[in-house]
Amino acid sequence: MPMRLLLLLLLLGSLPSHSQDAAPVLPILTEDQNFPHLGESLQPPPRACPPRCSCPRDDTVSCDGLDLQLFPSNITKGAQHLSLQNNQLLEIPYNELSRLCYLRTLNLHNNQLSSDGLPDEAFESLPDLQYIYLANNQLTVAPQFLPHSLRIADLAANQLMEIYPLTFGEKPELRSVYLHDNQLTNTGLPFDAFHGSEAVTTLILSSNQLSYLPPSLPSSLVRLHLQNNQIAKVPRGALGRQSQLRELYLQHNRLSDAGLDATTFSKLKSLEYLDLSNNRLGEVPEGLPSSLVILHLGRNQIHHVPAGRLSGARGLQYLLLQHNPLGPVGLEPAAFQGLRGLHTLHLYANGLEEVPPGLPRHLRALMLPHNRISKLGPQALVATPFLVDLNLAHNRLTSAHLHHLAFCHLGHLQTLDLAGNRLTLLPQGLPGSLQVLRLPRNQVNSLDPEPMTNLSMLQELHLGHNRLRVGSIMPGTWQEVPSLKLLDLSHNELSFVPPDLPEALEFLYLQGNRIGSVGAQAFLSTPHLRALVLRSNQLLMTSISPEAFLNLLHLEVVDTSGNPEPVIVKMPRRPRRPQAH
Repeated sequence: MPMRLLLLLLLLGSLPSHSQDAAPVLPILTEDQNFPHLGESLQPPPRACPPRCSCPRDDTVSCDGLDLQLFPSNITKGAQHLSLQNNQLLEIPYNELSRLCYLRTLNLHNNQLSSDGLPDEAFESLPDLQYIYLANNQLTVAPQFLPHSLRIADLAANQLMEIYPLTFGEKPELRSVYLHDNQLTNTGLPFDAFHGSEAVTTLILSSNQLSYLPPSLPSSLVRLHLQNNQIAKVPRGALGRQSQLRELYLQHNRLSDAGLDATTFSKLKSLEYLDLSNNRLGEVPEGLPSSLVILHLGRNQIHHVPAGRLSGARGLQYLLLQHNPLGPVGLEPAAFQGLRGLHTLHLYANGLEEVPPGLPRHLRALMLPHNRISKLGPQALVATPFLVDLNLAHNRLTSAHLHHLAFCHLGHLQTLDLAGNRLTLLPQGLPGSLQVLRLPRNQVNSLDPEPMTNLSMLQELHLGHNRLRVGSIMPGTWQEVPSLKLLDLSHNELSFVPPDLPEALEFLYLQGNRIGSVGAQAFLSTPHLRALVLRSNQLLMTSISPEAFLNLLHLEVVDTSGNPEPVIVKMPRRPRRPQAH
């Protein structure tokens, strides 16, 4: 039998019978018929992909950002992942969605969907749906029913006013629910909203209109976001079952002392982060758990921290109390007793008149800017020898009331910020460990070597907006800071570039002075200079020596803008690197 005929019969399903009763019946072949060659595989026809969409896999359809107004009608029934985000869809037809019974991911983020355009009954036909994204639409009520298989639901940034019991209830696999930026009140969030969904770890309800903390939240919660609501009360026992909760965000609400009690947070044995900032609290809450690591109480009305109030939170490492009216007597000497692990303490803008007594010994960062501290005595910081970062900016310190032994006990100090005070001289007795010294916006009018004799590790010195003149910088001053890489002398009264600057210098800021000339040897001592700012001085094109920049082979930026006339600086030519052979 000819090979072409044999192959055709195989394709038709069987060979003809050779019985004696009947002769074989064969189809008539024509010359223009095409047959596959031997060894050629037969492929199924490719699955259809909606126009303009992409289908990188047989189970994935992506129609993102196409300005679609109608739901695509020819999506393959076997699709498991469907993305239609960033379109203009107004509705999802029931018959189109319900036939996609294998869907696991449905992304409808950022469309124009209203609740009327989202058929509830369609989700009953999606038994495998795990991820649904409906954020940034115009939904006013949530779907009454979402599939039992759901794991992540994102309905943020809609206009939701109501959630139903089976929207998120009876979902044993549900892990994360995002409902922020809606219009939910406590009335619109049913008591049993999460009944039967005891695996939820993340619940985001921020930026809604809740007036009290919702009761009967899942006991499995790890992260709970309730910031930017109108919460004035946490009902007794509302947080009694959440023993796994690690992060609780309650900032920007209306909580007062009356809205909390001693048991509000006491059962949260895993709590590590608690943000109560921007509320109306007058005191630090009672009953804080020992697991707490970060406590944010900034921008409240706290006027008193009594002894022992924080002692229960013995694991606390970061305490933020900024912008409260503590005043000169609001912190009792034993206010921080028991906080042996406290690492960082923020107390700026509290009306303090002195460094608080009784600070924890192992404190590493102390933030005290924008207070009323006018003096530092020899014992002011002796209790905190391990400080690394000290911020006393924008207080009322003067050189006359800054004792020469005030900083000598701080052998680990690396950053000291004294900006915005009333100092006329550099402080005495600065520790040799110092790497960054900030003194802008003071009244410093002279520099001499003595205060810098121990600062061999200093890398940044900020002296902008002071009253320095070149003649008030004593010879040998810069030799005491051989590691200095950044020097800010902007907005002073300098008439030329100070001589003998440190050799290691890389960044030099001289803007806003009275510099009228740059001599040939101005930068002879700073061969590693990378950035030089000379803007807003009194420079003319003819007042800059052409040789001034010849040896600055690392120079990348020179800013001479804002001078009386345009100044063009010829950058030095860098030596070419030898090419590898």
